[in-house]
Amino acid sequence: MRLAAALLALLPGLLLANPVVRLDTTAGPITIELYEDKAPQSVANFLQYVDSGFYNGTQFHRVISGFMIQGGGFDQSGQRKATRNPIQNEADNGLKNKRGTLAMARTSNPHSATAQFFVNLVDNRNLDFTGKNSRGWGYAVFGAVTDGMNVVDNIARERTTSQRLNGMMARDVPEVPILITKAYRLENDSTSAKQTNEEKDAQQP
Repeated sequence: MRLAAALLALLPGLLLANPVVRLDTTAGPITIELYEDKAPQSVANFLQYVDSGFYNGTQFHRVISGFMIQGGGFDQSGQRKATRNPIQNEADNGLKNKRGTLAMARTSNPHSATAQFFVNLVDNRNLDFTGKNSRGWGYAVFGAVTDGMNVVDNIARERTTSQRLNGMMARDVPEVPILITKAYRLENDSTSAKQTNEEKDAQQP
């Protein structure tokens, strides 16, 4: 009885655990914890792309040593993938662009993020939120690498060059494409557990 009570006491914490995603890449695996409580829109958006298989076969197309690695927008041939509508910038959530954090990439429009993301290689304070204006919005952090930062660092050391992406010349593209072969949720995150229970319920007569 005591054991059962102890397990029940732990259950709320387990159900509230942050989602965890694994990126299998040609350079090795990267595990990411997503901060659903701090960046709900960004996390929900990212997970939709993960669950749909969108990131499978995409490349890290922008790699700058001492800054960040960026991916999630172009396939292996350098063609831009069609995305869903942009999301609201959540960079005012208190999270900072510290080494190992995951943030949404965007254009000069603060609220233009879709599928592309980047991993900070260092503490990039210049990317943090400072105010709700065109210069101050910053880049929304929504997760962090929990395992595989060595893989991220190895990607950052890859030789880069200028190549065509979607028909236009782009700098800082790895000479040898570094691909996300598969992106998926790990089974121990709360959302996956919820989905599994829902599938079991649906199979009941």
